[in-house]
Amino acid sequence: SAGYVAGSMFVLSISSWYLLRKQDVDFAKKSFRIAAAFGMASILSVLVLGDESGYNIGRAQPTKLAAIEGIWETEPAPAPLNLFAIPNEKEQKNSYVVHIPYLGGLIDTRSLDTPILGVKELVAQNRVRVDSGRHAVEALETLRKDNTDAQAQAVFRQHQEDLGYGLLLKKYTDNVSQATPEMLDKAAADSMPTVWPLFFTFRIMVGCGVLMLLVFTWSFWSSIKGTFMHKPWLLRAAVCALPLPWIAIESGWFMAEYGRQPWTVYGVLPTHLSASSLSVGSLIGSLSGFIAFYTVLLIIEVYLMQKYIRIGP
Repeated sequence: SAGYVAGSMFVLSISSWYLLRKQDVDFAKKSFRIAAAFGMASILSVLVLGDESGYNIGRAQPTKLAAIEGIWETEPAPAPLNLFAIPNEKEQKNSYVVHIPYLGGLIDTRSLDTPILGVKELVAQNRVRVDSGRHAVEALETLRKDNTDAQAQAVFRQHQEDLGYGLLLKKYTDNVSQATPEMLDKAAADSMPTVWPLFFTFRIMVGCGVLMLLVFTWSFWSSIKGTFMHKPWLLRAAVCALPLPWIAIESGWFMAEYGRQPWTVYGVLPTHLSASSLSVGSLIGSLSGFIAFYTVLLIIEVYLMQKYIRIGP
């Protein structure tokens, strides 16, 4: 759906550019109408699917949700929506908060009686899981040496759901049985992504989506009325909106990947244990090759698009 939005906005923007320049007007009128209608359907689809995705995140990845919403203390139901704030990581609070009452609970939990857990409570809960998980790690290491050890099997079964949290301690010690309370605290703190990048990235993504919804709605209504050719402000807005879907998509991907940290598989496999065993030189070489190759493709693509957009259909 996001790809359809990007394609629709591209066609809408270029069609508007033609209309502003009085170039290939008949073609541009048709493509504008098609892009407006298809873009309207696509952006509404993204809004519905995005809302569903956000609801699932709240259940599957509560730390990501707390960071996205900038919730430090658990919010009693119905939780407000923090429309804007300046998250303070050091003091674990928000400054200059603008919120909408009840809306956070309705969007994130779809209820008026379910609280949203805050960063502090999630870290406290995860510390208990780290402490439990280290027993699972110890038992697993014992079973690697002797998989018939009945006591190790029993301990592992008791704590296996917290194994991933115990593995967070591997960042600080190879022998998790010797982990200190300070290490437990650090591992628990690591279970929470940094709040401010997610908080602002999410709002950039949503802001781009709202702007695109306005542009598509305005364009769709004007195409139905047949007046879009005589609305230069609409056409200029459509041209300026060209980069919005790409900004929104990249923001969404950043939010998905960074917000999952420190996990490669949420709650199961920490990123630092799933890192590649290749040498630094191999990684730099392959990554540099990809960057160089795709940069060349990008330059060629932008050049060709500009060339043939100017020539016209």
